[in-house]
Amino acid sequence: METELKLSLNAADLPALRAHPLLAGPSDTQRLLNTYFDTPAQDLQRARMAVRERLSGRDWLLTVKTAGSSVGGLSRRQEWEGPTTPGALDFAALVDDAALAAQLMAWRADLQPLFRTDFERQRWVITHAGAQIEVALDQGEVSVPGTELRAPILELELELLSGPDTALQALAQALRQSPAGPLLLAPSDTSKAQSGMALWRSAV
Repeated sequence: METELKLSLNAADLPALRAHPLLAGPSDTQRLLNTYFDTPAQDLQRARMAVRERLSGRDWLLTVKTAGSSVGGLSRRQEWEGPTTPGALDFAALVDDAALAAQLMAWRADLQPLFRTDFERQRWVITHAGAQIEVALDQGEVSVPGTELRAPILELELELLSGPDTALQALAQALRQSPAGPLLLAPSDTSKAQSGMALWRSAV
């Protein structure tokens, strides 16, 4: 179960965000290349699920996410992720929900790549308000292969690793109070998959 708070931000606020005292600790940066799949009938979209392959460094990962709930930028959803071989889409080995795995395997032959996200993630793990939280700053773009369609990605994700859910909102509020002045970190209920689907639909 993934619990995270997604926040949009302005590019002009990036220097102040990176200089925030709460993010003074070590961070790591990686480039993440992701391909999202669906059937021609958009079965995954109708089931409110997302399937992606991710290249992180030299490692390929297969991810399945359910929609769950998202209110005020705070989302709770089921997620399965594990090592994969590109194109294998072995849901039976990944998903421990037998009914869901069977349904995904039934759709597998019809799955095709719809859109891609390519972004750089700067990541911190911090302790705040009694919780351990991953702070991820994502910058890049979403695109539809074979077209010129592009849309920017610029967002901050606060993912709860341990501790109370309330710590996510507490951290967001603390990050808004930058020594350089208030930062506009607005809750967002739009996932990268939803942004990509909207871009893909504009191409068909």
